[in-house]
Amino acid sequence: MSKETYYIGEQSLTFPKEVYLISNASVVGKKEGEGPLGEAFDMICEDDKFGEDTWEMAESTLQKEALALAMGKAKVKPQDVRYLFAGDLLGQNIATSFGLMDYEIPLFGLYGACSTAGESLSLAAMCVGAGYAKTVAALTSSHFASAEKQFRFPLEYANQRPVSATWTVTGSGAFLLSGKKGDVRITGITTGKIVDMGIKDSMNMGAAMAPAAADLIAQHLEDFGRKPKDYDKIITGDLGYVGQEILINLLKKKNIDISNVHEDCGILIYDKEKQGTGSGGSGCGCSAVTLSAHYLPKLKDGSIKRILFVPTGALLSTVSFNEGQSVPGIAHGVVIEHEEV
Repeated sequence: MSKETYYIGEQSLTFPKEVYLISNASVVGKKEGEGPLGEAFDMICEDDKFGEDTWEMAESTLQKEALALAMGKAKVKPQDVRYLFAGDLLGQNIATSFGLMDYEIPLFGLYGACSTAGESLSLAAMCVGAGYAKTVAALTSSHFASAEKQFRFPLEYANQRPVSATWTVTGSGAFLLSGKKGDVRITGITTGKIVDMGIKDSMNMGAAMAPAAADLIAQHLEDFGRKPKDYDKIITGDLGYVGQEILINLLKKKNIDISNVHEDCGILIYDKEKQGTGSGGSGCGCSAVTLSAHYLPKLKDGSIKRILFVPTGALLSTVSFNEGQSVPGIAHGVVIEHEEV
């Protein structure tokens, strides 16, 4: 097969071999379980420390449990999984390394901030689609308390949050990809570029990430020669209410109107009025658990046929923020479709 067959446009590709999502699982904390999607998650833990001594180890347990559930659903053993593509928000990916090391599966540790769910699915799909593995896993996690501790303020500080702030989701989503035919297929990806519009407000991640999402969506549609109406849903991961408005306006300036098909995982996962979550949800786990619990069941039963899944990430650290740097954004797009079996 010639490379022109699967190199699409400037930033996209399809695959020489078919790639299927054969299993998925979601594990969340108490607050997420109390939200609008609560009944859809596979596991809700009433103790956000998940029986551990620290928030960081709690996040590791999130990943461990999510992967176990996904493998159990597919009746797949750890030795059947060739590679793990996984990441989190913590320094040096410690939630991933401590959470997954007991599985003894070869690991690619990833960091794309809150876009990591899209990055992990993209690379896992490339691996299966190129024939390098029969079965791989992609998973991500985030935890409200560990993220606040690292990026903002310890919970004991009890600082006041602005309305533009998003609430980091406590959750982990795990996915198994395979060449074995199933009812949900990944048919293409678009890899994002870093976009920096000079935003320096670390409490307004929606504004920082929206330009990257707009750039990615516009490029994706151009690469594949499609229009927004070709998708049942175009789903961003973490923009919240503030970022959603910016995204739609930015794309309208490019004569692209996604307002009729756009949804955001950060908006869906919480009831902002009842739960006090500001602009909505964010974090690596936000898009991952929402895809697993809310969208994949609809793709499996055929009630929706094709989505563009676009997790978004804010590429900041405590070092860059304290040194006065801006907050660059990135987004990754994954096309997921219903497949008749």
